[in-house]
Amino acid sequence: MDRAREILEIKTGGLVVWTKGDIHFVYRGSNYQQNTNHSHYFVSDAQNMKHNVPTTQLEYGNEGEMLTNANSKADDAFQEKYQSICGQNDEEPVKGTLYEREVNRLLDSLGPRFVDWWWNTPLPVDADLLPEFVPGFKTPFRQCPPGVRPTLADEELTYLRKLAQPLPTHFALGRNTRLQGLAAAILKLWEKSLIAKIAVKVGIQNTNNEQMAWNLKHLTGGTVILRNKDFIILYRGKDFLPGGVAQTVIQREAQVHDEQVKEEEARLKAVDSLQMVGGLSSEESSVGTFREYQNFQADHVHGNTENSNTIIELEAEKHRLEKELKDQEWKLSILNKKIERSNQALAKLHNSWSPLEESADKELLTEEEKAMFRMIGRKMDGLVLLGRRGIFDGVIEEIHQHWKHKEVVKVITKQNQARQIMYTANLLEVETGGILIAVEKLPTSHSIILYRGKNYHRPEKSSSSNLLTKREALRRSIEVQRRGSMKYFARERQKSILELKRRLRYVARQIKYRTPRS
Repeated sequence: MDRAREILEIKTGGLVVWTKGDIHFVYRGSNYQQNTNHSHYFVSDAQNMKHNVPTTQLEYGNEGEMLTNANSKADDAFQEKYQSICGQNDEEPVKGTLYEREVNRLLDSLGPRFVDWWWNTPLPVDADLLPEFVPGFKTPFRQCPPGVRPTLADEELTYLRKLAQPLPTHFALGRNTRLQGLAAAILKLWEKSLIAKIAVKVGIQNTNNEQMAWNLKHLTGGTVILRNKDFIILYRGKDFLPGGVAQTVIQREAQVHDEQVKEEEARLKAVDSLQMVGGLSSEESSVGTFREYQNFQADHVHGNTENSNTIIELEAEKHRLEKELKDQEWKLSILNKKIERSNQALAKLHNSWSPLEESADKELLTEEEKAMFRMIGRKMDGLVLLGRRGIFDGVIEEIHQHWKHKEVVKVITKQNQARQIMYTANLLEVETGGILIAVEKLPTSHSIILYRGKNYHRPEKSSSSNLLTKREALRRSIEVQRRGSMKYFARERQKSILELKRRLRYVARQIKYRTPRS
């Protein structure tokens, strides 16, 4: 409240004469003059005061204002207080908003400013001017409150990043190592702010933001929530304790330990005295003693804690693997259903396609004739190109158009496998009624040379009704490609499922091995 009173007197130029709860009464003074620079600061506050202050208090304030001219002592006190607070306010008016002044006050307490700052004010602290080594500096003591998870969840990390975006930059850093002075300033800043925002200086050679973040993390014990070439943002952590609180906790733990040691010494003295008086056995028993507690902690608790942590990690890994296995099996089932639908679509298209049977009465050619037709086919410029649709009625029609003027036709196919090429050549031979001369290898494709025959007669219908149309052939090609792609991904899913099952069995054996037997 003292700081609030000081801020109110600086902003208004008046004097706080009475404070009740969260309400301040400000006396303007007998020499008050309307100041346009300050009018916009307290208009909204005055309206809020009218709504919040009770009627009796308003009447009291009005009566106090009526008595101002008669009370000269109050005027003198006001003048003295005004001069002590504002000093030479007329010569050096207050600059900046309240938020800017508070930020400047905080940064001034951390170190010298970086005057070459390239972004908006306030100027950050120049971390390179802070001392490289601080005598007696060490990573601060940390202790997380009971029942609080020290790590950050995704939602918390997102919230902190959004919170850090509008904050001013606290430090500007240009060196990678020797950051104890900066770490000490960050610890001081964390007592008033959750986040420390550090800018990486531009134009300095050999700056490494990764090394900077690593050094600051290990010096301060904080959490890096953002790191890039421009900024490093450190969160103080849920287990952060201010300097005074940390010292108090350490002293209290040391005091408790000393008390336990004194109790143990007193118990041992009492046992010795009882043995001397009653002649009891000299064998020492540690039942119910502090030593028994220490032995138990050393022998069981630490080992069990490590074992329990390992089992918890293995259980989490098992749960993650089971979830991933379930997802992979579900995706594989979806792929299998899609493959089944694709097979049904291809079967429907194949039902509308009935290729002709090979004729038993084939025309025979001598080797000399085949060599001649092969040579003619190689030199031909005109050709028929087979695309992704394969063989359909339009291809057969175009071959007959070539045979109308020439005896030999050359068909180019982009297929790579020999089995597919020979199947295409034999199918063309059967559907056209010609004679297959040769299949030639070209640099990037294969050519199929067909001879129309000596007894060739042009068919009455140029297009074959037993083959697929151009649109149906395109649908078949797309379905074949789609089914092949889905089969590939189904095989990959199967491999990943087998690998997940293997890892799941290994994790289950590790859990069974580490679980203590009752």
